[in-house]
Amino acid sequence: MSTQPKRDLVITRVFEAPIARVWQAWHDPADVKRWWGPNGFTAPVARIDFREGGTSLVCMSSPQFGENYSTWAYRQIIPLSRIEYIHNLADKDGNPVDPATLGMPADFPQNQRHAVTFKALSDHRTELTITEYDWTVGNMIELSRMGMEQCLDKMAAIFAGE
Repeated sequence: MSTQPKRDLVITRVFEAPIARVWQAWHDPADVKRWWGPNGFTAPVARIDFREGGTSLVCMSSPQFGENYSTWAYRQIIPLSRIEYIHNLADKDGNPVDPATLGMPADFPQNQRHAVTFKALSDHRTELTITEYDWTVGNMIELSRMGMEQCLDKMAAIFAGE
């Protein structure tokens, strides 16, 4: 067990979109395929089982890094307010994979709790906050921040193009 300090990664973004539209982007497979993965990645798979107790399987893919699968196992869904899920790296069938076997550091989180909260600022502006809990302080938390910021940039582009 790692004795390194842990920290939560918190990212907040304001979108020029109604709360219902931002909410939809988190569970509509067509939307998830448009924003999941950092720059240079596509998302060829978004099998979404958006319900408490459901598990979604998403894939980000790039020529350099290949296909990388993750699961989102939903623990709490409060419509237009909060999504809480457990994130794990997975194989193409959705089975959990030890991050170390994929070349990740030994302290890469498994069964990592994520929370996504939604707040309407007006009829056409929404504040989204993503919290990824219990990262070991270091390079991986910063890579995760950069990747999620790029995902949110892609999400903003979806709303801007509508």
